[in-house]
This record gives sequence, structure tokens and C-alpha cells, in this order.
Amino acid sequence: MSQAVELIFPDQSTRSYDAATTGREVAESISKSLAKKAVAYALDGQLRDLTDPLGQAGKIEIVTRDDPRALELIRHDAAHVMAEAVQELWPGTQVTIGPVIENGFYYDFARETPFTPDDLPVIEKKMAEIIRRNAPFTKEVWPRQKAKDVFAEKGEGFKVELVDAIPEDQDVKIYRQGEWFDLCRGPHMDATGRIGDAFKLMKVAGAYWRGDSDRPMLTRIYGTAWANQEQLKAYLTMLEEAEKRDHRRLGREMDLFHFQEEGPGVVFWHAKGWKMFQTLLAYMRRRIEDDYDEVNAPQVLDNALWKTSGHWGWYRENMFAVTCADEEAEDHRVFALKPMNCPGHVQIFKHGLKSYRELPIRLAEFGAVHRYEPSGALHGLMRVRGFTQDDAHIFCTEDQLEAEILKINDLMMSVYKDFGFNEVVVKLATRPEKRVGTDEMWDHAEDILKRALDRMAREDSRIKTGINEGEGTFYGPKFEYTLKDAIGREWQCGTTQVDFNLPERFGAFYIDKDSEKKQPVMIHRAIVGSLERFLGILIESHAGHFPLWFAPVQAVVATITSDADDYALEVASAMKAHGLRVETDLRNEKINYKIREHSLAKVPVILVCGKREAEERTVNIRRLGQRDQSSASLDDALASLVAEAVPPDVAREEATSVA
Repeated sequence: MSQAVELIFPDQSTRSYDAATTGREVAESISKSLAKKAVAYALDGQLRDLTDPLGQAGKIEIVTRDDPRALELIRHDAAHVMAEAVQELWPGTQVTIGPVIENGFYYDFARETPFTPDDLPVIEKKMAEIIRRNAPFTKEVWPRQKAKDVFAEKGEGFKVELVDAIPEDQDVKIYRQGEWFDLCRGPHMDATGRIGDAFKLMKVAGAYWRGDSDRPMLTRIYGTAWANQEQLKAYLTMLEEAEKRDHRRLGREMDLFHFQEEGPGVVFWHAKGWKMFQTLLAYMRRRIEDDYDEVNAPQVLDNALWKTSGHWGWYRENMFAVTCADEEAEDHRVFALKPMNCPGHVQIFKHGLKSYRELPIRLAEFGAVHRYEPSGALHGLMRVRGFTQDDAHIFCTEDQLEAEILKINDLMMSVYKDFGFNEVVVKLATRPEKRVGTDEMWDHAEDILKRALDRMAREDSRIKTGINEGEGTFYGPKFEYTLKDAIGREWQCGTTQVDFNLPERFGAFYIDKDSEKKQPVMIHRAIVGSLERFLGILIESHAGHFPLWFAPVQAVVATITSDADDYALEVASAMKAHGLRVETDLRNEKINYKIREHSLAKVPVILVCGKREAEERTVNIRRLGQRDQSSASLDDALASLVAEAVPPDVAREEATSVA
């Protein structure tokens, strides 16, 4: 008999069990029905196989299939079933790595003839057959050499390499489902039948082994799996909608921007897209003009600065660097395009003596930065190599830190609301394994952020909170702001990072009230992050149907016949005089053709002018996405559109002034 351990259940009741008791036995001790529904259990938050013995005391939860945490297990099991299906259909295919990813899973396969999309329905059919067999998942722990020998005998060279990569202090785990088995760390549900039928294989792609272009090319098969058919259908519908909203497609239709091979990862802005960019930039500048000093740090700096900051050691592979001959020095100098603005802002803070009375000092920059992202990761505006950050750094005392964090949060939430994002998740990203600074420094910074996070959630019902363990940056913990768009997708945008490290590295200080030098705390703040990426998010969330104040072209004045050309030009001129962004369409085309064309370009308002409208000095108003049209006098239409085109922050200021 092994020792007894005490378990704490979700209702806070406690029971003692033998340490050798399995999760399934615990479930059975509660009720037979719970044991039948159980697919795994969690001990102190860590998911385990039902057959795993407890081994220790802790908080226990029995996980059923309808538990959100079971979704990861469903996908993991589906990946294994897909691998078995592939090897049954094409013996000799090598199975490599198959993890769970966001919304699904994938497996990489080594095969002389790569898979094609035509193979997916065949694999799906075989997967359904394997699931119906309802074979149990069982775990075995093998000696390391046995695992290598078995996989080598099967011709699974990639698996042999994976066994070698397992640290010596970790078990080599093998999971079986019937006769088929694979190397896996687990956990899994109890049988393949638990997967259900809500799965679909999505696409095939090429992938280098271990992500190394010098290693063999494999075929990657992606799939998705859900708890039920309703969830699967909703996900597939969302994907269809997302395809319609793809910012790259809308960028072409709206003539906003393009990319080309000669400039991988950098944006070629067209006039309309650049107008949107400048509208966003002007909005962001207005939001910070009262509290921040806008600065501009150099684009290119000697790598000595980046060595001091730590970026050269931690971030070198993502930096654009160049070696130049210096006529005044014997050696060549190495320079780098800045991947972020923070070291430059520390230099600006250090220029001149600072007193505690001047703090907090808030420096903002809409700085162009460059990062060498892998070519395979580039994705329109969402992942680029050159972009603009709405960056700021606040230098403050420790006593001011929490108030500054809360002030930043208020600004962020206001900005997100103006752009239509009303669901926001704020997560605290804590210390990573590789980091600088003392544990005491990290404890202090994380405690402050935890207090601020609790207060933010109490005071704003729109904010949901969470913890991202180990996801902080190397120099400090941070808040990550995630927005939910119109079709339910989540986008991580804003960050607030506490940094006790960089000011120390650069010797930044202020003079305190006792005339002593003291190191400031540095807060890194970005509201939308990359302006380019945020524009991509806005394009997709709004599907190009922007509010009038943000649309690149706010209205088109289109004529029915040439008799109205002069009047149409007069209408457009009057609108431009009031600051509206207007184009005219006087082409000799049918009006319905013009309307369709401008609707495709997502112009919010089309003002139709014919001979009758010219005589009566009216306009016919057509709104994007609406079949109905209305008629109004030119003066009334102009006043209405001018009022509608006022940016939300300006409208608030005007309302406050009137009040």
C-alpha cells in the first residue's frame, strides 16, 4: 500500500486516496455516470490520462468530453488517427511530428510522392473507419534503446532522431491505438471513438524537417476537429467569411496596396491605402498629443547600442545589419536597422539631467522599424518586415508605475472602442525561462501588474483577464491586449511592458528629492502595435465597409447623363470644401454599372446626379450594402455627411466643448 494523498475537488471538498489510484478510479468513486463521461483528469491544472496514478496531492478535476479543455485532446487524438489512416493507406510512409495547433492539428509525413488535396477525402474516410473501431489508447514507457531499435526496424528514421532529442531525465512514451503506435508525450482520451465525427482535413503543404531548409522536405496535412458538428459547421462558415474578408483580396478590389517579389515583406501603398494609413496616424496622434512628447530616433545605429540593450544577443537573427568601412577607424563598423524604438528613446531620456519633478516623462514615436521575418511567415499586412509602431516609453518612479499602467489601459480601451472592438482580453505574460534581471525584480514587476489587472477587470466589464505563463519578454513581464473582430477571430494588438532592466543597462537615471541618482522604471507601450497590421485587421473586421470618417474615399458623385456633369462637379467641389474625400464619375457608362463598380470598391456613399437633380439642386443618396435610396437637397445631404464624417475622438471633444 503506497501513501495516502489528499485531493481537493472543485466544490472545495477533500478526500484521501492511495497515491496509486488512477484518475478513472477517482471518477468511479464519485459516480459511475461521471466515469463514463470522463476522458481525462487534471491535477493542479495539468491534464493527465485517466489511467495515470495520482502520485501526489493537489486540486483535481475530472474532464469530460464537453469540457473546453477536452478540445485539445480531441484534436490530438484526431492527429494520431490521421497518421494511422495514412500508414494503412500508403504503407512505407514515415510519420514525423503531429502537434495540436490553433483550431486543429497537423502531421508531417515523409513519402516519395507528396500528398495532394485529392488524397484528403480518402484519408478522411479511413479516419472515420478507425474511429468507429473505438480502439483504446494505451500508454507504455519504453527503454530508450528499445524505442530506437523498433523505429529503426520499421524504417522510421525521423522517429529515431526524435527519440535521441528527448532529454535523458524524461521517459520515452509510446501510445497505442489498437495495433498502431507512435512516440508521444500525451495525454490522450481513453479510446478513438471519443473523437466523434466533427473533423475535416483542410489542406496540404510542404514543410522542411525541423524547419531547416537544409533538411528533407515533408508533406504536411492540416486538419480541424471539434466537439460536435455544430462547432465544426460554425468554424467552416467562419473560414468562408474570412476568405471573403481577406485584406489582400479587398486591398486589390479597393486599390489600397500591393506586394511584389522585389520588396518581400514591405508594403507598396497606393493613394487610397496611404490615405487610410494617414487617417489612422492622424487619429493616433490626436489621442496622445496632450500627454506625450512625440520624438524620432535614428533608423540606423551602431550595433554597440544593440549589444548594450541586449537585442544583439537575444534578437540578432531578426535584425537587418550591414558592415561599413569607416575612414576614420581601422576596423569596419557594424550597423543595424532598428527593430524597435526603445534603445533610442533611452538615449533621448538620458540627454540632459532629469529631476524627479519632471517624471513621468512620456516619449512617443510612430517609428518605422524593420525585422527579418522568415519568408514563409510573411502574410500581407499581417506579417511584414517593415512596419510602423505606435510606440511609446514612459519613464517614471516606482510610486507612479501602477497609475501609469492604469492610464495606459484607459487610453487603449478608448481607442479600441472607437474602432468597434468591444470585447477585449488582457493577459499577463509572466517571466520566460531565458531572461535578464533578478527574481526579486521580476517578482516586484509581476506583483504590480497583477494588482493593476485586478483593478482593470473590476472597473471595466468589457475586460476579460488571463495569464500567459512564461510568455513575457526577456527584460520584463507585460500585458497583452487581444481584440475580437466581427466574425469572432482574436487578434493580439496592444502591449504594456514593465522594464527595470534597460534603464540599468544604459545607465539612465534621474535626481530624486534627496539629490541622489535613481534609476527610473521604463514602461514600453503600444496600443495597436503595427499600424500596417492593425489596418489589415480593420479591413477584415469591417469587410471593407468602413465608417465614413475612416473610409479612404467617402463618397463618389456619379452622373446619369452628361447633362448633369457641371452640377456633379459643383457637388463634389462643395463636399471637398468641407473636408470630405470625394471622387466624381462622369464616364459615359450606365448608372447601374457605375454603382456596381463603386460598391465593389466599398465606397460608403454614392451620390447620383441626373438632369432632374441638377434642376432641383438635390442628390440621390445610395449607401453601401443598402438597396433603398433616398433623395435630399444638396445642403441637407452635405450637412449630414459632414457631421457623419467627424472622427469619434473629435466628436467627443466637440460635445465636451459645447457642454
